[in-house]
Amino acid sequence: MIKKRDHELRVGALAHFEDPAFYAHTYRARVEDIAYYTQLAREFAGKRAAILEYGIGAGRVAISMAHAGATVFGVDHSRPMLDDLARKLKSEPREVRARIHARFGDMRRVRLARKFPLVVAPFNVLLHLYERADVEAFLARVREHLAPRGLFVMDLSVPMPEDLARDPLRPLRAPRFKHPSAGVVRYREFFDYDRARQILFVTMEMTPEKNPRGTFVVPLAQRQFFPREWEALLHYNGFWIEHWFGDYSRGPFDTSSEVMVIHARAR
Repeated sequence: MIKKRDHELRVGALAHFEDPAFYAHTYRARVEDIAYYTQLAREFAGKRAAILEYGIGAGRVAISMAHAGATVFGVDHSRPMLDDLARKLKSEPREVRARIHARFGDMRRVRLARKFPLVVAPFNVLLHLYERADVEAFLARVREHLAPRGLFVMDLSVPMPEDLARDPLRPLRAPRFKHPSAGVVRYREFFDYDRARQILFVTMEMTPEKNPRGTFVVPLAQRQFFPREWEALLHYNGFWIEHWFGDYSRGPFDTSSEVMVIHARAR
């Protein structure tokens, strides 16, 4: 079982990002976080400062920050997403293209040999840090890249008890939709929570209406960090929390919050 789960972990860390068109379609309505990081970029762009983004992907956030005047250095572990970013940048104005610099690599290990006043980790990139050692290695890289008095901003979803308690053999059905390459598909999800490792394995299953035998799945593995757990991880890795919000409007973090938006600085 452990070997099987380790394989699921490796696949679930990258599979969701192998089809950039499907990824973009899935999250096309997710814009609040883009606005949030873009506003941060505006504040720092006026100081002619560069931003480091972990999980730059296909530029969902980075391109907007670059339009706001910020220079963005990004790190990502998905070649298909970075290839899609390169494709998108071809249609952007020259000044925007010049402000984005992406590098393939593991966020736990990449060193860029420069400091940034703002380091960001948007949209659950932290949920791909599956072990404590992964978190510690990543936060060590963040500290190395932060300029004195620099700001580290991240957001991650709050574990939802109803998702963690689902029967892994009972699918959650969702409306059919038009897949970018497979056409109209019937869609359902399976949730399998590994309580020992605090990892939620999600299997997205799609069956094309024109080819019912062509069912395919997209796995996703996400570490579930409970709020006080993440607070402790930051504390014991040399950070202090400046702000902890419960939404992208800087509302309070409380029992109804579905997201943690955290501003932290190195001690």
